[in-house]
Amino acid sequence: MKEDLIIMNIDSIHDGVVLDHIQAGKSMEIYNYLHLDKLDCSVAIIKNARSARQGKKDIIKIDSPVELDLEVLGYIDPGITVNIIRDSELVEKKRLQLPTRLTNVIRCRNPRCITVSEPQLDAIFLLSDAEKRTYRCAYCETASDN
Repeated sequence: MKEDLIIMNIDSIHDGVVLDHIQAGKSMEIYNYLHLDKLDCSVAIIKNARSARQGKKDIIKIDSPVELDLEVLGYIDPGITVNIIRDSELVEKKRLQLPTRLTNVIRCRNPRCITVSEPQLDAIFLLSDAEKRTYRCAYCETASDN
């Protein structure tokens, strides 16, 4: 019986962004948070790619120059590397960290918080424990759900 050979061809990017070193399994969460489905360009998601450093990783390739919310990316996975590609060359590499402040990324779960009764207010969270990845509401100090 002849085995089927599947060839995976993902074009190189001329101008765009490559999100590398995404924790395996997190690419769809990032895709949804960043609303990449709204883009009118090619977006490639590579799941469970081999990685010497991580064992397995995900990669997202966006074939268009786009502005990304690095705050959201750093919150979801601070280990991500953002590679900016111009004229098929890597022109900038950004290594993310946990942001110290999040604005309108997560919502307060305290029903008494002013951001619940006044939804037009920005939901602001401050990093209170980097090791545990804990954020607290700037208004009521309620800890976020991780």
